[in-house]
Amino acid sequence: MSGMRPIPRRQFQRLALAGVATTALPSARSAKQPPWGPGIKLSVQVSGDPSDEELQFVRQLGVEYVNIPGGAATGTYDNYLRLRQKVEATGLKVWNIGNSSVHNMEEVTLNLSGRDQKIEEYKQFLRNLARAGIFYTTYAHMGNGIWSTEPELGRGGSRARAFNLAKAERGNWAGKAFHAPLTHGRRYTEKEIWDNYVYFVKQVVPVAEELGMWIGIHPDDPPVPELGGVPRCIFSSFDGYRKAFEIAGSPHIGMCLCVGCWLEGGKLMGRDVVETIRYFGKQGKLFKIHFRNVHAPLPHFRETFLDEGYMDMYQVMRALREVDFSGAVIADHVPAMVGGRYAGTAHSIGYMKALLNRVNAELGG
Repeated sequence: MSGMRPIPRRQFQRLALAGVATTALPSARSAKQPPWGPGIKLSVQVSGDPSDEELQFVRQLGVEYVNIPGGAATGTYDNYLRLRQKVEATGLKVWNIGNSSVHNMEEVTLNLSGRDQKIEEYKQFLRNLARAGIFYTTYAHMGNGIWSTEPELGRGGSRARAFNLAKAERGNWAGKAFHAPLTHGRRYTEKEIWDNYVYFVKQVVPVAEELGMWIGIHPDDPPVPELGGVPRCIFSSFDGYRKAFEIAGSPHIGMCLCVGCWLEGGKLMGRDVVETIRYFGKQGKLFKIHFRNVHAPLPHFRETFLDEGYMDMYQVMRALREVDFSGAVIADHVPAMVGGRYAGTAHSIGYMKALLNRVNAELGG
C-alpha cells in the first residue's frame, strides 16, 4: 500500500474482520460511536475515478475529504481499495464511495421480484467497503427515483435543477425512467412501504454492526407525499425518520441529512431543518450533511447558490456546531456557473468554509 497513511490499530482490526465477512461474520459487535474523530469535516464530490487534477483542486480548496460515486460495475473490493489508495496518496481521505445499483432499489422498496437478491447485493457492497477500510455509506429508500422537471435559471443565468409538481411526469435513477401516473402499474399503500423497509433494515443491521459500518439514510427527493402511485411516507418527514430509527434499533443507522430536501418539503417535514439537526444531532444520528439551498418549498422549487435561497445557511452550520456534529458536510447539487463545474464547487466550498470559521469562532474550536 505504497503512499498510504498507516492504518490505526482499531481500523486494522476491522479490516481483518471484514476480510472474512464473505464467509462468516465475526460475533463481536462494533462500538456505538463512529470511528471518525471530532469536528465538522468538509467534503467534495469528485468523479468515479478522480483525476490528478480533480484531487489537486480539492487540496487547493483546503478540503480534507472526497465523496466518490459509483455503480455495480465498479463496486468491487479491489476497486474500492485502489480508489482509497489513490486518494490517500495525495493526502486526502475518502468519506464514502457510492453504488447506484444498491442506493435506490425499487425491488426492495416495493417488494418486487429479485428483492432478496438485491438485499444480498447490498450486504456484499457493505462488506467490500469495510474490507477496503471505508466505514460510512449513504442509502436512499425511493421506489421510483428522483423526480425533477426542466432545469431553470437562477442568479446571473445560472442553470439549476428544479421541480414543479404541476408539471411532474417522471422520476429517474441510474439511467431508468419511471413514468407517471403509475410508475409500477398500481398504487401502493403506506403499510406496504413500511413493511418493506422493516424487511430490509432488519437484515442489514446485523451486518452493519458486525462490520462497523455506519449507514446514513437520505431523504426522499422531492418529499412529495406520493409520486407515481408510490407513497413517500418514511424518509419525507421528521416523524418518519424517528419511527424508522426506532425500528432499526441500532446506532449504526442514522441520517444523511440533505438540507435541500428538507427545505423542499417545508412544513410537510413536520420540523424545520434547524430543529431536526438539534434533535437527531443530540442523539448521534447525523452522519453526513448535503449542504444546499432552494428558492422556495414545494410545490415548486429551484436549487440555488447557498446565499441565494430562502434558508439562512449560517443557521444550519451553527446548529451543526452546537450539537458537536462530527461527520462530513458536502457541497451538493451546485448550480452551473460560467467557468465550468470547478467554479460552482469553489463558490460553495468557500461559502461553507466561511460559515464554519464563523461558528467556530463564535462557539470555540
